Amino acid sequence: MVYSILYKKGNRQSDAHASHTIYDIQHTTYYPPLPASNTIYDMQHTIYAPLPSASHTIYDIQHTIYGSRGVTVMLVLAFMGIFALIVGSITSYVLQQGKYGRALFAREQALHIAEAGLEYYKWWLGHNQNGANLTSPTTANYTVNDPEGGAPLGSAEITATPALQCGAVQWIDLESKGTASSSPNFPRTLLARYMQPSVAEYSNIFNTDIWYADTEATVGRVHSNGGIHMDGSNNADVTSKKSTWTCTYTNGCDPSATKPGVFGSGSGSALWQYPASEINFANMAVNFATLKSYATTNGIYLDPTYVKVGDTQQAGTYSSVGGSDQKGYRLVFNSNGTVSVYKVTGTSYVWGAHADDFQWYKDYHTITSQSLLGTYTIPAGCALIYSQAKTWIEGTVSRKITIVAADTGSYNPDIVLNGNIGYTATDGSVGLTVLAERSVVIPVGSPDSMSIRGVFIAQGGYFGRSLYDCTYSPNDRRSSLTTNGTVVSNLLTTTQWLYGWCSGTSGYINRTDSYDRLAAFSPPPFTPSTSVDYRLNLWREK
Repeated sequence: MVYSILYKKGNRQSDAHASHTIYDIQHTTYYPPLPASNTIYDMQHTIYAPLPSASHTIYDIQHTIYGSRGVTVMLVLAFMGIFALIVGSITSYVLQQGKYGRALFAREQALHIAEAGLEYYKWWLGHNQNGANLTSPTTANYTVNDPEGGAPLGSAEITATPALQCGAVQWIDLESKGTASSSPNFPRTLLARYMQPSVAEYSNIFNTDIWYADTEATVGRVHSNGGIHMDGSNNADVTSKKSTWTCTYTNGCDPSATKPGVFGSGSGSALWQYPASEINFANMAVNFATLKSYATTNGIYLDPTYVKVGDTQQAGTYSSVGGSDQKGYRLVFNSNGTVSVYKVTGTSYVWGAHADDFQWYKDYHTITSQSLLGTYTIPAGCALIYSQAKTWIEGTVSRKITIVAADTGSYNPDIVLNGNIGYTATDGSVGLTVLAERSVVIPVGSPDSMSIRGVFIAQGGYFGRSLYDCTYSPNDRRSSLTTNGTVVSNLLTTTQWLYGWCSGTSGYINRTDSYDRLAAFSPPPFTPSTSVDYRLNLWREK
């Protein structure tokens, strides 16, 4: 805005105050002309009567137009608002990051506290009979103190849930909830299973020298307390207790030669390890008398002269089928959770050479006479079948079951895998452990393409199929054997033979052994372990 102010001298009027100055503010024309939005003031001095006091200046502002006045103020306010918004956002972000960092710290601390709870309960169980007296879920609390003093870092709440079969603890599931004292709103929970390492963690365990031919593939760990001649394929560790051993013709070396603990033409040599720690078969051995007591009271007990289910005798007694390789029991598992029990009273034999001593024997494995004793539901709380006689098994398993064939007297019965053995589900809810006091054998009349699932343990004898020569053709040569689970054999095992007459080959031509990873940490009841020490398995966060 531009004003033209002219100072005007004049004679002082008699009624004017001496201190007054008179200005004549006139309209001024601008060049170049101002736009219409500008404001022009035409101010003229006016004398009032009576005149005001000497300190006043009076203006007569005749015409005022408001335009762009105050824009600067608005811009300042806008920029101040934007600045305040940015500063507020940054401050909020910093505060949130600080809160987030404290939460992360508390969560990490809670995780370590939960881990401390698991270790504490492992220590407690190890000093209290490994939880043998636990019969129901129990809860304990453990306070984690600062080793440098001060307030406790937090606490862990541990819940122990035993898995029971026949009243005996199989393993204990632990749940540890850790909470940090600094921030109780961020707990962490860990789960673990307290158990002995099971034989089901392996594909094969042997207590003697073994030879894998080039037609055999293994999936899972393999261990032998003897030497291993590995011409087959493997995808996991193959371990031998021995640094060196003498390989003979029975294990593919002719003439005999001193070999490393594991050797051969197999493709997985990067996974071969020797010497390795022994798996003690004596420690692995189960107590048959104890298992017999469990089965007699709560499971299924097959006495040579009668059958008991849950401590109740079924029907009457009959002539003994025990103490002989020519008689026994046949078990057929049904997919509805039952088992059909047959009394075997007649068998026929074929000549076969056994793997443990290469001697020829009459194998009475072919059933000629049998009668159905009954079909029984396997008790859920004690899924244990104890047979005090030679036992043939086959069928479809629908839950976790353990079969034991043993005699506390002088007779050591075998278990015969009479046909295919399958599961109704492969999600870990179904499993089978077969435990023979002597051997687990495959008969001459086995399926051409045989598939078996389970943990098969020959505690005192061997696992395998005898050498049946061409006299029994075409049953002497079989096509394939697929084992999904574990084979444990105390003595030399074989399911394929090379010999010097007829076709020169007997047994299964192609063989595949795969361990059941779900059974490894959730095996059927009373499955033997590879160590007496307990450990935490299946560690995971809830």
